[in-house]
Amino acid sequence: MKVIDKIRKAEEEGRVYWSFEYFPPKTQQGVVNLYDRMERMYRLGPEFIDVTWGAGGLSADLTSEIVSTAQSVYGLETMMHLTCTNMPKEKIDTALKLAKECGCQNILALRGDPPRGKDTWESCEGGFQYAEDLVKYIREQYGDYFGIAVAVGFAGHPEGHVDNPSKEDDLQHLKSKVDAGADIIVTQLFFDIEMFLDFIKRCRAIGITCPILPGILPIQNYNGLKRVISFNNNYVPEHIWKDLELIKDDDAAVKDYGIDLAVTFIKRMLEEGIRGFHIYTFNLERSTRLILERLGYTAPSENVKPLPWNPSLHAKRTKENVRPIFWKNRTKSYIQRTESWDEFPNGRWGDSRSPAFGELDGYGVSLKYPTPECLKMWGNPTCLDDIAMLFARYCKGKLDALPWCAQQLDRETDIIRQRLSAINLLGYLTINSQPAVNGVKSSDLTYGWGPKNGYVFQKAYLEFFVAPEQLDDLIAKISTNPEITYFAVNSNGDLRTNTQSDTPNAVTWGVFPGKEILQPTIVESTAFMAWKDEAFELWQEWARIYEANSESAKLLTDIHDNWYLINIVNNDFQDDAGIWRYFDLEIDGEISRRLRRSSADAAN
Repeated sequence: MKVIDKIRKAEEEGRVYWSFEYFPPKTQQGVVNLYDRMERMYRLGPEFIDVTWGAGGLSADLTSEIVSTAQSVYGLETMMHLTCTNMPKEKIDTALKLAKECGCQNILALRGDPPRGKDTWESCEGGFQYAEDLVKYIREQYGDYFGIAVAVGFAGHPEGHVDNPSKEDDLQHLKSKVDAGADIIVTQLFFDIEMFLDFIKRCRAIGITCPILPGILPIQNYNGLKRVISFNNNYVPEHIWKDLELIKDDDAAVKDYGIDLAVTFIKRMLEEGIRGFHIYTFNLERSTRLILERLGYTAPSENVKPLPWNPSLHAKRTKENVRPIFWKNRTKSYIQRTESWDEFPNGRWGDSRSPAFGELDGYGVSLKYPTPECLKMWGNPTCLDDIAMLFARYCKGKLDALPWCAQQLDRETDIIRQRLSAINLLGYLTINSQPAVNGVKSSDLTYGWGPKNGYVFQKAYLEFFVAPEQLDDLIAKISTNPEITYFAVNSNGDLRTNTQSDTPNAVTWGVFPGKEILQPTIVESTAFMAWKDEAFELWQEWARIYEANSESAKLLTDIHDNWYLINIVNNDFQDDAGIWRYFDLEIDGEISRRLRRSSADAAN
């Protein structure tokens, strides 16, 4: 969707709206952390995000990757920066083609900064001289497909452009870009609110009617502020410098000051009828979150979580409203794996008849973190107890990630954390779970999703790796309950199950006024068999971070070769303890054994 359409809708509804800017990190770990942060900040309800572009396309590939991932995996409406610096038409064409292919429908067209090592800006051979030329070219090539924003750091700068001391000339250049086809203006950061408000009045006076989003920079630290304003010689009022001088060596105090200042600016804008603002996050989360909290802004729950997962905004997937639960913790992998499936019939998760069904994504299976970070988190396990302890620590929130779970458990897992931790210590290595939910309001902060005034439901679900001998005992227990269904498979594909149905089993659903019942999360045999390849391969990927003949590598490879992956569904969603009772006796026995051992040790 074009950002201009989202802004117009917000304006029609009288809503305050906001957006965030990110930049491509320089390290692989930084990119991983940014994705996690973007996913969390999704819950803050931005209308869109934008991702910056290095001069001459230095970060072009990474910018395109982040844009694609934000659109497809995290469901964030994304705007891609595009500059003229060192960008001949061929590079511009490639960038626009990539943006369209990944579902991005918004471009921030910029002239750009001078190339590295040069003090003045000049166009490259076969390139564009001004942002206005880039706007015209995009419109010529793509018509109205892209929404176009302009002027970050240029004519849209409230203080005037650094290369043009005439504010009136600068304003006319801005109008020329709007007349050429730009939909939105996003200003550079500023610290004089009255200067900004005067800029708005002058824009309106010469006929610029499009939305103008003020750029808000939460000050993070004193030296950082000095560095940022040095880029464009931004004006900072003397009273701000005086305030900061008293606290400049206390970063926490400076951050709080920056939050208060941003809140003051936004309140002043609201008084003047300006209802949208753009936050320069610098890839940081806390200040942005606190600004919105102090203003009392939270996005409507149905906007933040229309489904239990963030819907993809990829053009091919916009109607997708059902997913198998197996990829819950590896969403990016699921999106990439299924992009080549022939179709998504009736908005469902895919067609198992497709010849591409189940193929691995183009990047293959991989751990999300680089090897040094993995070794730091997981150490050198040499026995099953070491592995079980890692899984248990993750469930308690004391370990950042596992190969199957790249970030911390969702809040809904809090009520089963202790049980998850306990069964991991018994050797049931969990990688996915959800508690039973029986008719919670769709507005509930923990379980809610979908439109207002609805009710949501969940069946208790558990997925884990288990040794063959434990599997036999477990299946014998759960076979006594007709409400329990399961699929179990090893790396060779030997499947064991107590259901022969090929029909998807909904494990999450919602009932909403005036709608059919939505069943967005399912368990299904064909999808499970596609997932198991990746699930087992991650054991091998984990093993590869160690020397081939090390005890750690042998242990992980043995689990890959011999263990089973099993998922269990308790179809009685009113039964909170239906799954857990099969483990409770073992948990009680393990606790008793540990207490007896502790007593014996104390006696000795």
